[in-house]
Amino acid sequence: MSDSEAGRRVRVVLVDDHRMFRTGVQAEIGTTEETGVEVVGEAADVEQAVTVVTATRPEVVLLDVHLPGGGGVEVLRRCAALSSDPERPVRFLALSVSDAAEDVIGVIRAGARGYVTKTITGPDLIDSVFRVRDGDAVFSPRLAGFVLDAFASTDAPPVDEDLDRLTTREREVLRLIARGYAYKEIAKQLFISVKTVESHVSAVLRKLQLSNRHELTRWATARRLV
Repeated sequence: MSDSEAGRRVRVVLVDDHRMFRTGVQAEIGTTEETGVEVVGEAADVEQAVTVVTATRPEVVLLDVHLPGGGGVEVLRRCAALSSDPERPVRFLALSVSDAAEDVIGVIRAGARGYVTKTITGPDLIDSVFRVRDGDAVFSPRLAGFVLDAFASTDAPPVDEDLDRLTTREREVLRLIARGYAYKEIAKQLFISVKTVESHVSAVLRKLQLSNRHELTRWATARRLV
């Protein structure tokens, strides 16, 4: 039987906090009969993603990098056992609007098999899903260079030791603070209390040995995290 028939089937979960984008991806990848892609679940945040992926055990998860509840990296960490299952591995393909090196490297280090941007065409996305299902590493043009530079270069370490001191949530708060968000706006976006935001900011300042949010913004900007 040919790959275009019964063999060309892949079960997918879509993880993105924008419902309209998930709907658009559904439209782009077409119907299962036409493309072989079967969307078996959707999720809009980290908790939903972990629940849906665990329940449906898809072959591929299309994962946005920036999600409420800890981001794509947190999903990857909490689904690590599923990814490493030798019998039925769940593979993750990051699909994000961001083409920042820090985002790319972060999710690849966490276990994603590839990273494509949301400018990708429907046919290319379908092809990428099948390639990741088969164990290939897939990247949009130029993004692979970030990974090669980070993991193969002997001139610079792939890990920022200062940044690695921060938890996933602290990194999210750091980026939003550096972008000029008020505490109340950050709390609303991350679904946490203002008091929790203040606690995270205090922890970030302490770990990075900074005095205020202005120094924090300069620190983040210097590392192109904004």
